Amino acid sequence: MKLAMIGLGRMGGNMTQRLLKHGHEVVVYDLNDDARATAVGHGATAVASLDELRDALAPPRAVWIMVPSGSPTTATIDHLVQVLDAGDLIVDGGNSNFRSSMANADRLREPGIGFIDAGVSGGVWGLAEGYCLMVGGAERDVEIMRPAFESLAPENGFAHVGPSGAGHFVKMVHNGIEYGMMQAFAEGFELMHASKDFELDLHQVAEVWRYGSVVRSWLLDLTERALADETGFEQIRGYVEDSGEGRWTVEEAINTAVPLPVITASLFARFTSRQDESFAAKITAALRNQFGGHAVRLEGGQTSATSSAPRT
Repeated sequence: MKLAMIGLGRMGGNMTQRLLKHGHEVVVYDLNDDARATAVGHGATAVASLDELRDALAPPRAVWIMVPSGSPTTATIDHLVQVLDAGDLIVDGGNSNFRSSMANADRLREPGIGFIDAGVSGGVWGLAEGYCLMVGGAERDVEIMRPAFESLAPENGFAHVGPSGAGHFVKMVHNGIEYGMMQAFAEGFELMHASKDFELDLHQVAEVWRYGSVVRSWLLDLTERALADETGFEQIRGYVEDSGEGRWTVEEAINTAVPLPVITASLFARFTSRQDESFAAKITAALRNQFGGHAVRLEGGQTSATSSAPRT
């Protein structure tokens, strides 16, 4: 099939390549000249504006968006509404909030433009291994995009999970689970790293766990790669960002009164990783000093056991 790809970053660029390798025609648009040139080098047709993108496709048009969630996605859809016709179709493959996707489907209904929210997982490995696709939208629209979905996904890696919003909802929960799994691996390896009884080769442990262990997984495979000597693991700071889905998962759990202790704790662990100095920890240290005279560490490395006299 012939379709357009807007956004040629790590995901969009590789997805374009995979589509081209499977015989699809892809018209690409990105603000970055080098990204467009790279896509052209792989066989895509580049355009310089969304108006040109519309003219490069025959109706009914299929336009896939792979730009950051939030304002960039909203702005792109706003512009596409002005240039596309009734019967055309927009696929949002970014990590948008599922409620935003439900709202986008509603507002595109009046101009007659179809909308699919596609949760995409696979990262930089998706080009070679394929992408897991969780899509939401009308059956008619999904069937139009099925050739592209089946080319992007590995065998059994694509599913129409429900109406508009369902794709991004399932992807949100998927990423929340991912947070918890990553945190569990991180904590386990930290405990082994801290052991005073054994000098464990953590790369060796990760490697042996990959075979026959009940915790074997792709994330464990990636842990083994990260701990390999040549990756420069020792140079990496323990500063962990979050891209939104973990927060949305916890917010939805609060809204529905569903307990998610593991996912919530893993999200808060990411927040903790960004603190050079924890104000909460300072309060705790000060309180221990106040009620028990326990020593506190001061700036510069000194310690002090002085506490304030009790108030009368």
